[in-house]
Amino acid sequence: MNTKNYETNDISYKANLAVNFLYNSLPGRVLLSILVRPSVSRFFGFLMDRSASRIFIHSFVKRNNINMSEYINIEYKSFNNFFVRQIKKELRPFPDYKYDVAAPCDGKLTAYPITSDSIFNIKNTTYTVDDLLQDKKLAGEFIGGVCLIIRLAPNDYHRYSYIDDGQIICHKKIRGILHTVRPISQQYYSIYAQNSREYTVMQTKNFGKVIQMEVGALFIGCIKNYMIEGSFQRGEEKGMFEFGGSTVVMLFQKDTVTIDSTVYQSTQQDKETIVKMGYKIGEKPYMGRK
Repeated sequence: MNTKNYETNDISYKANLAVNFLYNSLPGRVLLSILVRPSVSRFFGFLMDRSASRIFIHSFVKRNNINMSEYINIEYKSFNNFFVRQIKKELRPFPDYKYDVAAPCDGKLTAYPITSDSIFNIKNTTYTVDDLLQDKKLAGEFIGGVCLIIRLAPNDYHRYSYIDDGQIICHKKIRGILHTVRPISQQYYSIYAQNSREYTVMQTKNFGKVIQMEVGALFIGCIKNYMIEGSFQRGEEKGMFEFGGSTVVMLFQKDTVTIDSTVYQSTQQDKETIVKMGYKIGEKPYMGRK
């Protein structure tokens, strides 16, 4: 397939001092055991819904170098209202060609083959499909396929979409302790085994059975999916994350998609590929096209 010049981001960046303290010291880990409780996350979410939280918007925009001209111009009622701001639709178009695989959201992408005992390895931590889904039978259906992980940073667009037309087969929520999605946390915790998450199993028109999972993070437990049953269309908004950074995971079955080789190469070099919602990141194999 044709490749493109992607912008990459080094996975092994230094975490800030606060995150280092939380994960690399005994007092920090004691404090973290309190901070990661869902009740604490809900409390912070409550605060960010108050009108007084608007005072954080200006500094957040400046610190994260966000171009607000790209977003629909409205008056924000709270920081959370700002955080889930809508981008101008023309800035996130999906490919016209139905066999192109598009990124479901903005973020930093890594790609891994799914084997019988592992999906991916980040900072020496391995996650199995069983751990991820808590469903051994369903996990077995994706052996030989592809796992995509898209990590959203605070300055990314925090809404996500369906990548194809299709039908929802089922939807599952998994409660858990909320941990930061920063790579440093994996020195002490298995993030995707402990984070609150929910996933949708979908029968898509062009890519077969696909799983799209949304993962919560430190100070963000609010994953808002708009529906848990029914049909959907390519590019239709699936949901959004409130307040903070998080992660979208995509699972594809064997021989249903071919991901751009440069994405794999970057992953092997410990680099993330920077993508935007709607970017072409792969395609359906020729042998599977009708």
